[in-house]
Amino acid sequence: IVILLNPWSVNETQDSKSFGIMASWKGIYFILTLFWGSFFGSIFMLGPFLPLMFVNPSWYRWINNRLVATWLTLPVALLETMFGVKVIITGDAFVPGERSVIIMNHRTRMDWMFLWNCLMRYSYLRLEKICLKASLKSVPGFGWAMQAAAYIFIHRKWKDDKSHFEDMIDYFCDIHEPLQLLIFPEGTDLTENSKARSNAFAEKNGLQKYEYVLHPRTTGFTFVVDHLREGKNLDAIHDITVAYPHNIPQSEKHLLQGDFPREIHFHVHRYPIDTLPTSKEDLQLWCHKRWEEKEERLRSFYQGEKNFYFTGQSVIPPCKSELRVFVVKLLSILYWTLFSPAMCLLIYLYGLVRWYFIITIVIFVLQERIFGGLEIIELACYRLLHKQSHLNSKKNE
Repeated sequence: IVILLNPWSVNETQDSKSFGIMASWKGIYFILTLFWGSFFGSIFMLGPFLPLMFVNPSWYRWINNRLVATWLTLPVALLETMFGVKVIITGDAFVPGERSVIIMNHRTRMDWMFLWNCLMRYSYLRLEKICLKASLKSVPGFGWAMQAAAYIFIHRKWKDDKSHFEDMIDYFCDIHEPLQLLIFPEGTDLTENSKARSNAFAEKNGLQKYEYVLHPRTTGFTFVVDHLREGKNLDAIHDITVAYPHNIPQSEKHLLQGDFPREIHFHVHRYPIDTLPTSKEDLQLWCHKRWEEKEERLRSFYQGEKNFYFTGQSVIPPCKSELRVFVVKLLSILYWTLFSPAMCLLIYLYGLVRWYFIITIVIFVLQERIFGGLEIIELACYRLLHKQSHLNSKKNE
């Protein structure tokens, strides 16, 4: 079903000004639809379950993962169904539901969102967690939902991030919560400035200069892998290479202008955990080796036919049928198109709903400023309840 024209299907002789206006309206529609969905979803879907974290954090986590996943289907549905974005996945198949660390090159600021198109077909969106910069948690709607989803927010300074990484991973291991944790070892997206810094680092340390990737930072990666492995909550590493054969929307601004990627290619290498090195130094070298391979793979991609078929690995058969995916996408668009206006109507009609709406917004804002975010409160609740449970069991003994 195509509701809006693809910008690339427009006649090339069409007036560029009118095309720009059309594209910008598409971008505005996309951003606003996602924002209002996350805003009202946080308040009316996630908000009612906030008290549950004080009673049973593991139940709270189980429910929230599934509620957040319903919203994650929305950008997938809009990109593919309404804007004609084509996603091609080659390489090794995911094992549905397995626990993994996903490492990926960071070509644009939007890679993490585009990956949902892949995970929706080959895994479960509810399992994914993302490491992302801490400033994003303060964004209304989006940030609230990310906090509720227990994403791992980092400051990009290891001395500040290490203890939080450890606390979050230990929590997931303790409650036996399977997860697929997305990490960008490069730390930032590929731009002229970041590439210049990466090349300066390479020259200083006698390393190869890269054109298509940045040199990875391996400290966080090795720490996460070792901790998940110790907690028996890791089955594999998924090394994913993402590439854009046509246009490359670098940031949210490009999406706002309607510059959606025509195609997104993901190439997956799956490494079972028992094939990985056990020492920290060898694991760092392993990660650097993967980035050397990415550089060559992407060079062949962009200088060749702009696909990954040269690897000899074909498209991966999805674990979900295209009919099932198509139905999920249509239901997602229908649900979220109706959900936000319906919530606005409830706010307009009922004073009690208005009070709930205002109070919940105040709670979301204040808890982040006072305590640092919902995921921090969730951790504190778990520790308190876990400690109390441990004390009770000792008394019974």
